[in-house]
Amino acid sequence: MPGGRLTQAERQKIAAGLADGLAYAEIARRLNRPTSTITREVTRNGGATGYRSDLAHRATQQRIHRRRQTAPQEASPLPQSYGRNAQAVHDYQETLTAVLIASGLPKMMARVLGCLYTTDTGSLTAAELAQRLTVSPASISKAISFLEGLDLVRRERDERRRERYVVDDDLWYQSMIRSARANDQFIATARQGAAVLGRGTPAATRLENAARFLDFVSENLIRAAEQGREVLYTRTATAPGHASHPSPEDGQTTTPAPTA
Repeated sequence: MPGGRLTQAERQKIAAGLADGLAYAEIARRLNRPTSTITREVTRNGGATGYRSDLAHRATQQRIHRRRQTAPQEASPLPQSYGRNAQAVHDYQETLTAVLIASGLPKMMARVLGCLYTTDTGSLTAAELAQRLTVSPASISKAISFLEGLDLVRRERDERRRERYVVDDDLWYQSMIRSARANDQFIATARQGAAVLGRGTPAATRLENAARFLDFVSENLIRAAEQGREVLYTRTATAPGHASHPSPEDGQTTTPAPTA
């Protein structure tokens, strides 16, 4: 079908068309295929003078086989502590990742952050992340570097000198402050432009208003972050009726809240 992979019979017709001196566009028309498909097929497999249908078909099958062997597998639900439903946690992690992607994070960075946030310790090694997400260590390294630049994760070494990647309570505060401070350069530049363009002119007024707006928002954002910082350190006790189970990640036990 048009749009699907070329069949061996179609490749034989391409070879025959080339032997007859037909243009790529004419061969494409006869096969009801886009000209770009014929051009790519011939270029990839020896060119107009070296194209052989049997060799081209065999090479394509080998490429498909290699892709299937190297294609990343879907991450499967991991055993959970605290009596959690493993599939439900896995599904939630996918939902959280989708929300992070919608907020502007690239897919791999969102997957790493979502994985870290759904662990009790809030920290994993590169090897653990690669295993959980079924990706290469290089992909993890790139994602961590990106997230570090946004102050969304930090690095630390554990007692075995392994590097761990951590999301902790203070990172949200630091990220919020960084976001607010990111406006400072535009505010200063806008006010510089207002002076150059002449106070009171339409262009200068537009820049000055933008500077005042961002200055107001940033100031209030920082104030709100300072006032709400303690919320990040609130500890929620285990609800009555839920048994305490040590987490396989940190070995800690959560104490149930006392009943009245």
